[in-house]
Amino acid sequence: MNRSAAFALGSIAGYLADAALADPRRGHPVAAFGTAAGRLERALWRNRRAAGAVYTAACVGAVAAGAVLAERALGRSRCGQAALAAAATWTVLGGTSLTREARTIGRSLQAGDLTAARARLPHLCGRDPSALDEQQIARAVVESVAENTADAVVNALTWGALAGTPGLLAFRAVNTLDAMVGHRSPRHLRFGWASARLDDVAGWPGARLTALLTVAAAPERGTAWRVWRRDGSAHPSPNAGQAESAFAGALGVRLGGTLHYGERVEHRPVLGAELRPVAVGDIERACRLSRRVGVLALAATVAGRTLWTWRRRRT
Repeated sequence: MNRSAAFALGSIAGYLADAALADPRRGHPVAAFGTAAGRLERALWRNRRAAGAVYTAACVGAVAAGAVLAERALGRSRCGQAALAAAATWTVLGGTSLTREARTIGRSLQAGDLTAARARLPHLCGRDPSALDEQQIARAVVESVAENTADAVVNALTWGALAGTPGLLAFRAVNTLDAMVGHRSPRHLRFGWASARLDDVAGWPGARLTALLTVAAAPERGTAWRVWRRDGSAHPSPNAGQAESAFAGALGVRLGGTLHYGERVEHRPVLGAELRPVAVGDIERACRLSRRVGVLALAATVAGRTLWTWRRRRT
């Protein structure tokens, strides 16, 4: 078994572990990274982009270097490398936890318990749920499922295919930093600039792959393709709009519009304007679509890495 095969087996095992076990409720490595990054942020914070760039490089570099050292410590042990890849894949993937949270909110909405749905929504996204009605919460859930399918599943697998275990873990570090300091708060407007821009760059390939795989998994591929190609670049994020527009077309629903984040209000372009509004039942459809996209992403990235390694060995 060569190194590429060991990583492929580890990726598959890690994906199955996430599907069966989801994220650990306690002692999650990503949470530990977030705690350490938070302490470093308090020590390094300055209202300057340069300080934020140093902070981002230190956090991501430490994670990537740790993964490289772990691989070197294993030497030529293919079983050890496969086990490391499996653990890393399980650590960075969040597809099962994503769909569980979405379905929990969906069940509350189906039961008519709007209060419980509002209380649970912050576990999934950062929007202010206090003034949202049933349809608006359903739309927020579907949009979050679409965006996080790219971030929590496809992008991680993509970077694993491109750079192995260090790529997996480094991408999760980048994505976590963006969630921590990449938003446009007064404190992080300048300091978080490097983290936000690096997340945009790191998320570029996986976002497009997510959209392509969503079209492939869609019941109506023509609609999914049309809405993605027309509306994918209308979103203010260079990456989130790719997945959300493809999901909108695949599900036959209208996404985007006005969003509330506490006291901040954003007016985003509508994705799939000619389609119907989101209904509560679309949450389950979005979750099933997310799982199909995840399986396709695993197959595509494992096959792509294996083929690339084979061609390199041939030449």
